[in-house]
Amino acid sequence: MRLLSLAVATAIVLVGCVSLEDTVTTQATPNVTYAGPDGLTLNGYLALPDTARTGSVGNQLPAVLMIHEWWGLNQDVTLLADALAAEGFVVLAPDAFRGGFASTVPQAILMNRSTPVEQIYADLDAALAFLMGHDRVDRARVATMGFCFGGRQSMHLGTRTEGLAAVITLYGSGLITDPAQLGRMADNAPVLGIFGEDDSSIPLRDVEGFGLALSQIGARHTISIYPGVGHAFVKSSNHQDDDAPGRAWREVIDFLNREVKNREADRTGADGTE
Repeated sequence: MRLLSLAVATAIVLVGCVSLEDTVTTQATPNVTYAGPDGLTLNGYLALPDTARTGSVGNQLPAVLMIHEWWGLNQDVTLLADALAAEGFVVLAPDAFRGGFASTVPQAILMNRSTPVEQIYADLDAALAFLMGHDRVDRARVATMGFCFGGRQSMHLGTRTEGLAAVITLYGSGLITDPAQLGRMADNAPVLGIFGEDDSSIPLRDVEGFGLALSQIGARHTISIYPGVGHAFVKSSNHQDDDAPGRAWREVIDFLNREVKNREADRTGADGTE
């Protein structure tokens, strides 16, 4: 019976991912290291806007922790990190699998099943701490976002972390529908959830349940369901298109500009003082 359940679960993953996540780019080259919770050195990709390179050190910027899909840290997410940095954000894409990388679905399933969830949580907490402590980052304006596997991790960061400016999940599976399990999410709102109407791996009833749970704890949120697309529909190759991927990416940018970048105006008086 257990083998049958595993086979069914694997089949669901295959239906949800193979035809929709078939653009797997090569493994990314990390460009930054930071301390992990167990003494190991962790790796990530840090993308800086031009203002961070040329502006004064005291000019602190909004930032985003961008968590990759279940393939590991690949070039697709680093290209999206560069695109977001061009919008004025410091972006850290952490490696949640400590160098692990998958280019096929069976490899991704094995890597995800064999990596302890507690290790993933601890490593992402360390990545967020590094980003918040960066000398060009305004720690009061740090959001987290992720795609697929990363979308689920972004959601869980919002439940256990203190001090986030916003939480974004793009088609993260395993959506929390029990308000009692949302933890600190109300403190870390607003929340943006982006999903595909035809996503066979994330039932619309779960999306609706996630939104209802957020409402029940008083977390300000927006849930957007894009028609005609399934799972993993935003890529570095299509985020500038005019159709659903481009519209979803633009929604993310508008949300971050409104809720994170412009948050400075809420903390600053008319005379420019805190």
